[in-house]
Amino acid sequence: MATKSGLSLFWRTFVLLALLLLGSVLAWTQTLNELESEPRAIQTARQIASLVNMSRVAVMHSDGIAQVSLFKSMKDQEAVVIKLREPNDMVQALRQDEHNRVIEAELKERLGPNTPVAGQVNGEAGLWIGFDINKDHFWLQTDLSRFDRPKAKTWLVWLSTATVLSLLGAAWIAGLINRPLKDLSFAARRVREGDFEASQLDESVVTSEIRAVNIGFNRMTQKLAKIEEERAVMLAGISHDLRTPLARLRLETELSVNDPAAREHMANDIAQLDAIINKFLDYARPDYVKFSPVALDPLLEQCLGTLRKRPELELKLALEQGLVVQADAVELQRVITNLIENAARYGKSADTGVALVELSARRMDSTVLLRVRDHGLGVPNDQLKQLTTPFFRGEAARTAANGTGLGLAIVQKIVSRMGGTLELSNASDGGLCVNIRLQLAEAS
Repeated sequence: MATKSGLSLFWRTFVLLALLLLGSVLAWTQTLNELESEPRAIQTARQIASLVNMSRVAVMHSDGIAQVSLFKSMKDQEAVVIKLREPNDMVQALRQDEHNRVIEAELKERLGPNTPVAGQVNGEAGLWIGFDINKDHFWLQTDLSRFDRPKAKTWLVWLSTATVLSLLGAAWIAGLINRPLKDLSFAARRVREGDFEASQLDESVVTSEIRAVNIGFNRMTQKLAKIEEERAVMLAGISHDLRTPLARLRLETELSVNDPAAREHMANDIAQLDAIINKFLDYARPDYVKFSPVALDPLLEQCLGTLRKRPELELKLALEQGLVVQADAVELQRVITNLIENAARYGKSADTGVALVELSARRMDSTVLLRVRDHGLGVPNDQLKQLTTPFFRGEAARTAANGTGLGLAIVQKIVSRMGGTLELSNASDGGLCVNIRLQLAEAS
């Protein structure tokens, strides 16, 4: 089954938290900007009005010579220019935005509703405010940038700082949230590999929900470990108990069977049973999985020796010579025997009562394709995936369906354990095909 790719839980949590925090930062920045804009504009207007009033007082109480000196000092030191206002001055209104509108309204409130306010006079830009002294009219010019809001660079620095701190906080929170899940995932992987002792989770964590999950997981692994131990003991016990009657059966075969060929076949069957019992004992050990290069030719010859004598079974072989696979010889014999037994049971012809079974093996790049095919009625396509389910039997489409439904399930488990794959399909001209891919090994 193809795995669905996507963001890990950490990155998904981090992205969601980051988006939330960035949205909050932007919203607060805009809110503070709006809240700060009007008070700053009012404060600016009051400062300018105070400057106009002080300039008016200074002009009123100075003579002509002192006024010239005063005007020069104000221009050099305060960047404030006072000029006479002429009727033919070319006046351009102040640029209209919310900030400037508040400034203009506040200036007219403090200096009078008829106070002229301009953004450019005679082509010279600035903030121009008109005032009168007796019958004389003056302009006070200053640079509005002196009272401007902080520059975008200042806002950008603060916004960047807040963003970086928010992202760092989001990463820390995401890691804190996902750490228990990461520990649980690691422990589950250890359980899957059969290492129950290394899969224990911390039962003293502060968070009650995580503590409950950890306790439940630990109890589950303890129960699984106990079940695994009981299974190993049971397999070892069964294998041990079967050895004694099997040894008696071997002795009776040697003494009572006169036909040398039949005696040899029976001895081979007993030897195969003995090998399977040894394999049960291996299963009871934690490190029983051991594979080695296995030559297919002698293994198949040994496996098919007794099967060729069965009258209801016709075998047809097409084997590429010299194939060696990475497997367990006893397990591979069980696979082939199960598949041929399954084909012989369910793939018989309705006319002759004989099952024609084709067995082929050929090299496919770095693997070996082993195929077992019968010429029976096949299996409905919607049942193919269920054939490897324990105790399932596709009885509607097969003949002599008197098995237990474990043969293909056992084959599936063994092939998977050997690192191979198993695929079931219906042949175009009838019959079930079982395709097994095993790793190619170097001949020793």
